[in-house]
Amino acid sequence: MNQTEKAAEFAALHRKGDPVVLYNIWDAGSAKAVVEAGARALATGSWSIAAAHGFGDGEKVPLALLIDIARLIVVSTELPVTVDFEGAYSDDPATGAANVSRLIDAGAIGINFEDQVVGQSGVHALEKQAARIRAIREMADRRGVSLFINARTDLFLQASDAAQHAGLVDEAIARGKAFAEAGASGFFVPWLVDADLIAKVCAASSLPVNVMMRPGAPDLKTLAAAGVARVSYGPFPYRAMMEKLKQEAQVVYQA
Repeated sequence: MNQTEKAAEFAALHRKGDPVVLYNIWDAGSAKAVVEAGARALATGSWSIAAAHGFGDGEKVPLALLIDIARLIVVSTELPVTVDFEGAYSDDPATGAANVSRLIDAGAIGINFEDQVVGQSGVHALEKQAARIRAIREMADRRGVSLFINARTDLFLQASDAAQHAGLVDEAIARGKAFAEAGASGFFVPWLVDADLIAKVCAASSLPVNVMMRPGAPDLKTLAAAGVARVSYGPFPYRAMMEKLKQEAQVVYQA
C-alpha cells in the first residue's frame, strides 16, 4: 500500500464496539515482532521510545532523532504506522504543523497529539488546542494526506485519584467535541478506566474513542461493549520486555 492507502486502511480499523488493538512499539525491531504476532497496524509510544534511547519522556528525544526512528519503523513494515508525537514539539500551531509534516515525509499516517502543556502542569486552553489541531489538519489536507489525528486529552492522566474522574467527564466530552470540529480523527482518553465513564464518553463522542489498557482497566470485551474503537498499551509493553530482559540477565550474572 502507498501512504494514502495506508491512511485509509488505518482509519477503517477504528470501529465502535470492535476496537483496533495497538500494542505499542519503540523501534523497528519491536515493530517486526508485533507484526509477526498478528498486528494490523503499528503505533509507537513516546515514553517507550524515549526510554529505549536513553531519554526521559516529554519531548526529550531530539526531534530529528524521532523522525529518523519513525522512518526506520515505516520502512520495516507494510502496515500503517502512527506516531506518538506528544505536543508536536511546539506550542505554536504553525510550527507544530510543520513538525508533523516532517513525520508525514517519514511515511507516518497518524499521530497522537496531546493537550497537556509539555514540561509543565495543566492542559492548554481549549481554544488554543483546537487551533493547534486545525493547523495540523490544514497542513495535512494541503499535502493530500488523510492524517489520522488522535487528539488526546490529559485531564484524566493528570488526576491521579480516579475518584476525581467522574467530575472531569463533561469537560473531556467538551474537549472531544471541539477537537472534532477542529479536524481531529480520534479522541484519546488515557488513564480513564471506569467502564461506565468510558461508555459515557463513547456515547457522546462523534470520534472513535481510544482507551489505554493499563492495570485496573476493563478487559477488551468490556471496552468493546462500552463502544471503544481503539485500545492501546502505552509504555507497558516496553516495561514488560525490559523487566524480562533484566531477569534473564540476572540469571546469567548471578550464576
